[in-house]
Amino acid sequence: MTVHVGTSGWSYDHWADVLYPPRLPPARRLATYVEHFRTVELNASFYRWPRPAMFAGWHRRLPAGFEMAVKAPRWLTHGRRLLNPDDWVRRIEEGLHELGDRRGPLVVQLPPDLERDDGRLDGFLGLVPTWIRVTVEFRHPSWHDEAVFALLERHGAAYCVMSGAKLPCVLRATAPFVYVRLHGPDDRHLYAGSYSDDSLRWWAERIGEWRAQHRDVYAYFNNDGEGNAVRDATTLLRHLR
Repeated sequence: MTVHVGTSGWSYDHWADVLYPPRLPPARRLATYVEHFRTVELNASFYRWPRPAMFAGWHRRLPAGFEMAVKAPRWLTHGRRLLNPDDWVRRIEEGLHELGDRRGPLVVQLPPDLERDDGRLDGFLGLVPTWIRVTVEFRHPSWHDEAVFALLERHGAAYCVMSGAKLPCVLRATAPFVYVRLHGPDDRHLYAGSYSDDSLRWWAERIGEWRAQHRDVYAYFNNDGEGNAVRDATTLLRHLR
């Protein structure tokens, strides 16, 4: 089973002297990133969905064996709140098809005020082609229910395991792969702080357990401030080795 560890996004000015040499042009950042990690979570797609040609360009630029997870657009998750998703599913399919063998899972992050609606989730997942692996990140506590986990399992979709301020850390696997988003260890603010070595060793042990269940694992650090995500991902990889 394969473990993929990386960061949420890669083009940050404050990663200079952490991952990127000083004055490295932004256009060169991805080429440098892939020298250190074998996967990345695309976050920019949440704010503006790329054209298929952009996905095709990433397929050409990314090395063999590299996987790019992609965050679903906010117009689908926070605008329409998964209702009437047909046209967005079609656009997502067109883009992810161009990624080819560099395609990682699709990350569907639901808004914190969207309460549980099994029919809405079931309808959306039923429209997504089976060749697209989906993980769903629930921010409202009402979704954390055995019936919802069973719904995800029926569709082969992964429950997104979360770590971050005021987010429940539920170690639940509902698909042939596990998807983990590490939003930072600060108990008051998301995306802040750096995980301790003991915490990262603990996560390495959990990943080992999922691997023993014959599941692939994807883990992305979203605490990008001060380059914490880069350091934490590097440390987790060291523990996994």
